[in-house]
Amino acid sequence: MNDFFARVKVASEINESCLCIGLDPDVKRIPGDIELSNEPFYDFLTPIIEATADLVCAYKPNIAFFEANGLKGLQELIKIMSFIRSLPTDIPIILDAKRGDIANTARAYAHSLFDEFGADAVTVNPYMGSDSLMPFFERVERGIFVLCLTSNKGYADFENQKNVKEPLFVSVAKKCANWNSYENIGLVVGATHPEEAAKVRKAAPELPFLMPGIGAQGGDPAKIMKIGVTKSGMPPIVNSSRSILYAGTGNKFAEASRDAALRVRDSLNEYLS
Repeated sequence: MNDFFARVKVASEINESCLCIGLDPDVKRIPGDIELSNEPFYDFLTPIIEATADLVCAYKPNIAFFEANGLKGLQELIKIMSFIRSLPTDIPIILDAKRGDIANTARAYAHSLFDEFGADAVTVNPYMGSDSLMPFFERVERGIFVLCLTSNKGYADFENQKNVKEPLFVSVAKKCANWNSYENIGLVVGATHPEEAAKVRKAAPELPFLMPGIGAQGGDPAKIMKIGVTKSGMPPIVNSSRSILYAGTGNKFAEASRDAALRVRDSLNEYLS
């Protein structure tokens, strides 16, 4: 087990949790007067992080929401990631960036995300092949989650075409299982497609799953939790974003987020057991 997945395992055991909270700040949904702050993302997300740090195994900031606010947003992202690293419990950070390009460009992306932003793990897009992923895989101490079976409705356009011998998501899972010589590869597997997720697990029995799609997207924990467990017993990292971040309004938004996170964590544990 590489450093990243070992850290996830420790955080999961300490907090009795396989919940990952996605940090997807939307200025239009930030409560109260925080949207008028000089650092609205930081002032919104850090109270939620502080209120939920004992309930998670990871945090997953989505870089797109910060990029949308330009350089200022990216500066806030760096500050938020630093805040997470200052927590008493070591909580790994998965930077959701979904990068994928030719090898030289991928090397620059890997340097940016790992060395400049300081991500512990990243999400990557596999559809340009192994040379576009190798600069990430070679960072042996980090985690790399490869898009495999995504949670969105459009997944059927390419990932799950019906007129092919083997769905693309199964091919991706098999390839990643073969590429995993550094034991640092995981798969993004949407919780919204439990039947297909079972096929991914069969194709890649030992690859950890990052599972988005519960909560606002409608994924059912009862149907996906045991599918997500690896052959050696590592639970899935189950991501929830909007239903936790925007659980409340007004000045007590962080308390509402904690209550929502607690309910999700306990529900995941119930179905895992």
